[in-house]
Amino acid sequence: MARRSFDYSLDFRKIDFREHPELYRIGKGEQGVFLVEPYKGEILPHWRFKSVAQARQSSGAIFRLFKKYLRAQDFPGADMARKFLQMGWTRARRYAHRRSGRKYHPGKGTLLPLEPDPQKAAAAAVFYEKYSAARKDPRYLRLKQQHINRFESQ
Repeated sequence: MARRSFDYSLDFRKIDFREHPELYRIGKGEQGVFLVEPYKGEILPHWRFKSVAQARQSSGAIFRLFKKYLRAQDFPGADMARKFLQMGWTRARRYAHRRSGRKYHPGKGTLLPLEPDPQKAAAAAVFYEKYSAARKDPRYLRLKQQHINRFESQ
């Protein structure tokens, strides 16, 4: 069965996805990370990746929220925490390659030169470790399959 794609047509300002998990769609990658409440508001204040120390503190706090959501059987919350961990990894990697975080020159579309930043690469590795643990967690995988079977299968 095909899964439903992330639904950007919803009025995200009015929906509490904790109360309405049936409306939550996993989507691909980091889709919805800045839209789905109340999770965005609970997780975003912890999300930092500027330094290795910040990445450790941030990924630890987000991973604790991930575990809390799992204990509460709250799949949308756990999935959103997983997405923030993934985004910490991908954003830190982006800045590890180029100080501006941009791959292409604005307006020209040409590739910008690499400016490696070992600090950001190390911060990315910190997030990747937690992201990897989250996406492989057996309780997360079980809740994910239950969510798909219940709400996303057509």
